[in-house]
Amino acid sequence: MNPQLRPGQQRMQMTGVLLHQQGWTMVELMISITLGLFIVLTAIGLLLSSKAGYVTQEQNAQVQETGRYAIEILSRAVRQAGYENWNSDAMPVFAAAESSANVMGMDAMTLKKNTAELSLATSLDVVNGSDVLALRFFGAGVTGDEDGGMLSCAGLTVPVASSAASADQDRGWSIFFVAKDSAGEPELRCKYQSKTSWNADAIARGVESFQVLYGIDADGNGLPESFLNAARIDELDNKLLLVGDNAVARAADKNRKTHWKKIRAIRLALLVRGSQVARDDALSTEYNLFGADYSKAHAASDKGVRIRENTLPGAARNRLRKIFTYTIQLRNDAAGSGT
Repeated sequence: MNPQLRPGQQRMQMTGVLLHQQGWTMVELMISITLGLFIVLTAIGLLLSSKAGYVTQEQNAQVQETGRYAIEILSRAVRQAGYENWNSDAMPVFAAAESSANVMGMDAMTLKKNTAELSLATSLDVVNGSDVLALRFFGAGVTGDEDGGMLSCAGLTVPVASSAASADQDRGWSIFFVAKDSAGEPELRCKYQSKTSWNADAIARGVESFQVLYGIDADGNGLPESFLNAARIDELDNKLLLVGDNAVARAADKNRKTHWKKIRAIRLALLVRGSQVARDDALSTEYNLFGADYSKAHAASDKGVRIRENTLPGAARNRLRKIFTYTIQLRNDAAGSGT
């Protein structure tokens, strides 16, 4: 036995085999740890990139679906505006010349959920200058038929008018406006009248701006010569020369002459956003809902037609957004056949 050998080596030498034990050096250990961390970080980066791509695709699909659905609901309601029940068994009941128009609107306004019609409209808490669009129409079928086939924007049946005397009040309503839900998310809502009360339900979540222009037929040829916002139409109505000995008579004369009964088409625009963070770019996009030319001429007076991303609340900026526009020709006369 060699006394210079350590005890472990002495035991191995006694068995006739001398083994030399070796391990990794500190340099080798650091290199292996570094390579391992690099592989792990690369895998995490690929996972995050894959997740970001999935979120982007999912959010893009959500925005597309929301926009298309909102436009579909709106276009159906617009085509229904001014409908009269000409297929009834008795003489059709229609709106008189003194009745209000079948198409009405307000700029940069919102509505209360449970108030009647357009009452208590307010500019407080309006979302990005969004507009209000109100459409009226008669029910279908025969008197007493509760399943005539004419539906409000909420899918509720609108019964046929009971008589010519109550025709104006018996018309159905489909009213669209934007408000925020309990979580602060903007949504396009449908306001409607049920058998017992007024209510409003969301039909499209994530609508940041809802804008409407109205095609006016000034020369009576059946085609719109220009598209104006609701405020501009109200300005034209304010210039009308009204006759009548009292407020009721003048209101009836205004209904006979109003420019709201000269509408032949409606142009809609919606800015729809996704529900999750899906972007990391500079967030400096400018959205012109009716195009850059219209915004350049009217953005100062028509709120909401131009939305700058860097002015939106910080929590909502990193969302995908898309503009949806659609122009709908009215099937029925906005004035009704009573004129």
